[in-house]
Amino acid sequence: MMALLNKFNRLLLILLTLMALALLCIKTFKTIPSVHTDFEHQTQDQVVEGEGEPETDIPVVICASEERAGAAIATINSVYSNSQANIFFYIVTLRNAIKLIREYIEKTKLKEIRYTILEFNPMVLKKKVKPDSSRPDLLHPLNFVRFYLPLLTIRNHKRIIYMDDDVIVQGDIQELFNIRLEPGHAAAFASDCDLPSTHEMVRSVGMQTTYMGFLDYRKQEVRELGISPSDCSFNPGVFVADILEWKKQKITMQLEKWMSRNFEENLYSSAMAGGVATPPMLVVFHNKYTKIDPKWHVRHLGWSPDVRYTETFLQDANLLHWNGHFKPWDYPCVHIDLWEKWFIPDPSGRFLLVRPEI
Repeated sequence: MMALLNKFNRLLLILLTLMALALLCIKTFKTIPSVHTDFEHQTQDQVVEGEGEPETDIPVVICASEERAGAAIATINSVYSNSQANIFFYIVTLRNAIKLIREYIEKTKLKEIRYTILEFNPMVLKKKVKPDSSRPDLLHPLNFVRFYLPLLTIRNHKRIIYMDDDVIVQGDIQELFNIRLEPGHAAAFASDCDLPSTHEMVRSVGMQTTYMGFLDYRKQEVRELGISPSDCSFNPGVFVADILEWKKQKITMQLEKWMSRNFEENLYSSAMAGGVATPPMLVVFHNKYTKIDPKWHVRHLGWSPDVRYTETFLQDANLLHWNGHFKPWDYPCVHIDLWEKWFIPDPSGRFLLVRPEI
């Protein structure tokens, strides 16, 4: 009798846990119906059950805020135009931008893409992110969507590509998607110590490439992590995530823990190099990630309006990232021509490029 009671209690606990996870997913993201979602067809085409069986879709997650809608559209256009693969876009936004994003797609050449729009609920970040006036752009709720990848997809993908909206893809995204992740790794990132041809430029403008630039080592809690301040950092603006391993290791829970600890103990701030979204990723994935080919994440293009890469080097790159203050839809910025190649004007006229008067 006691054995049956224990078995019943365990079963009840499992059911309660599943219900809690489902509730969290509902509260975090809301699916917005889109014309080209085609759920039934995709479910039939996609192979997700058998171990080692390939998926027919490449799921790409991109956030699209109201003020940077044209940036996200340029990213989507570059991904879609440079691949023959079956790409499915998860476009995550806030409520005020849903109509704008849908019109931007449906009234332009992108109307043929396969996508769904997901509304992110910023209330999940309550008491996890402190207001900070030094870099308000880094505190935007959509910067934290990458923490919740297993909750936002509408199908059982084994892996997902996440990328920021200040990215242009010049290669076939399928190559990045097919990267072999090392056993036990939930994600693949680009190390800040790779890509030797950029080292001189990085040093010339004082960019941070180690953990010292992201964590406050004056705090005892940070020193107790045992992470050397000289360890190479990585950039979470582009990465491939193994969703099964992410869930297994409870990565989202770990990331939320570090957000909450920073809220209480101020272990880092947006005044530091990576804002408040990067440090939790650096802590959770320290020495536990697969490295991406450096050509799949050439970054720092938005760090300075005075420092440029060579054109030959950029032409050979598979992915360009304008991380930093200077964005290619604003002015000044470098290598604008490589971004404008994929820009699509906003049919509503709300997203406008900032350019010097001639």
